[in-house]
Amino acid sequence: MKLLSTFLLLTAFSISNLYAQSIPDSTIKKVNALFEKWNKPDGPGCVIGIVRNDSLIYSKGFGLANVEDSVMNTPQSIYYMCSVSKQFAGYSIVLLARQGKVKLDEDIHTYLPWMPDFGKKITVRNLLNHTSGIRDDIHMAIIAGLPMDGMLTQEIALNILKDQRSLNFDPGTKYAYSNSNYVLLSEIVKAVSGRPLTTFADSAIFRPLSMTSTRFVDNPREMIKGRAASYSNDDAGRLGNSYQNVYTLGDGGLFTNVVDMSHWIMNFYTPKAGDSKDIEQLTEKGKLRSGREISYALGVAVDKDRGNRRIIHNGGLAGYRTVITIYPDVKTGFIIFSNAGNGEVYGRVDQLAALFIPEVLTTDINRTTDLTKKDSADAVLKDTIAAKALTGIYYAEDSYQARFTVRDGRLWMNGNDLMIRKAKDTFSLFRNMRVEYAFNRKTESLDLITPVSPGEPIHMVKVHEVPSMSDGQLKNYVGTYYSRELDCNYHITLKDHQLFLNAHKRDPGRITLTGTDHMESPYPLMYHMLILRDANKKIKGFELNIGGTTHLYFEKTR
Repeated sequence: MKLLSTFLLLTAFSISNLYAQSIPDSTIKKVNALFEKWNKPDGPGCVIGIVRNDSLIYSKGFGLANVEDSVMNTPQSIYYMCSVSKQFAGYSIVLLARQGKVKLDEDIHTYLPWMPDFGKKITVRNLLNHTSGIRDDIHMAIIAGLPMDGMLTQEIALNILKDQRSLNFDPGTKYAYSNSNYVLLSEIVKAVSGRPLTTFADSAIFRPLSMTSTRFVDNPREMIKGRAASYSNDDAGRLGNSYQNVYTLGDGGLFTNVVDMSHWIMNFYTPKAGDSKDIEQLTEKGKLRSGREISYALGVAVDKDRGNRRIIHNGGLAGYRTVITIYPDVKTGFIIFSNAGNGEVYGRVDQLAALFIPEVLTTDINRTTDLTKKDSADAVLKDTIAAKALTGIYYAEDSYQARFTVRDGRLWMNGNDLMIRKAKDTFSLFRNMRVEYAFNRKTESLDLITPVSPGEPIHMVKVHEVPSMSDGQLKNYVGTYYSRELDCNYHITLKDHQLFLNAHKRDPGRITLTGTDHMESPYPLMYHMLILRDANKKIKGFELNIGGTTHLYFEKTR
């Protein structure tokens, strides 16, 4: 047994460093240094892969795939892909479209007649580009009270979607990332091919690419040999298990390893599953009705980095964090899978790419490196009185919040992000000059502009902080609020001059009024509730807005 264990360890080491000799030792040291913090003998970590041309030129595991049993991470460790799965659902649709079995601009009801009629045409392309306006199923499951130590399955997700009666927005007018889009795409694959995504993707993608350790899984009970366990730290910094609790298809569901994923990366520039026209369709950026191009394509985002065209997607669920990037013009790609519950690995992919991707001289604003170098002294305001008129809390429709303050003669966002003036009322983040906040004093609003964001500028409205209220005024908020679309109640109560939110047998959560019509709470996803009033200014309900779920109405019933 000891001899066998030694053999397996040596084999894993040999495979993980199989192509390392093609990279200079000095570069390998820099690569390994990027992931040194995860290289622990007693904690979770990550696995990386570097692809060039038709080879996985470097791959290495850091830390443990299974902490309890001291199993090391290796390039063969099986990881849950989270949202990196979406591109495989998108490519399945592309292949079926090539066969004439599905049309991207067809109404989804042609393939999914059981979906509710929202009174607006939603196309397959809307699903692919996240422009459908359909709310996020994971958000809604949590809001409805599904305990997330339980399981969100395809069946539960579809039942939630069947009960929806309204959208976030008119299809095609905005971009909003929603997992529901790809859950529905997996159902379209099933409807038009006669096979579930699990078997269609296997025959059409995985087998042609020799991805022998890759599969879609929608059964929580399915046993997966070599699976890396998922971990995260609690608020006290203690490491513990972080269980995967979503088993839907299309938006996620894929399990694979670094070796297999390298074959998929190569398919972007040397296709073996499908052809170059299929890859071109997969990576075609979406467009809004306004004609504005967005960076999201069909399960991948497409932008530029270091002057090079880049295809990218990341994912996260439980303690899994995944990201792959492809630079097709230089036939290079990067893979990072982590089981440590730390989003820091996302940033490492850019640092990894910087070691291998030559920077193309360009004036393209999408370059990762800032074109304008500034010193923090440049952030000192000449007129702080005028700047103070811009301070306060601003909300976007999807509940994104920014708080601006003036301190030490400078404008700050959320307390620690220094702002630097680019024009009269336009400021950028000091740490990222590409991100602009254009204030409008007259309307007390701003537009958040970032060239790499996939949609229109984000419009944010200033909220005036609420003065102290009496118990009599606070009682106006007290009551039961009901969502017909989710068939669930939330209760607002008043105790000791403090409003609380209560539902699903959880402990009450303290409500903060950031404006007379804006409430925040620590409840899962109930972070921003917009109070709605009738013609007499009486509270009639609230609207929940959080990321891919907006305008979800809760009626005040008593």
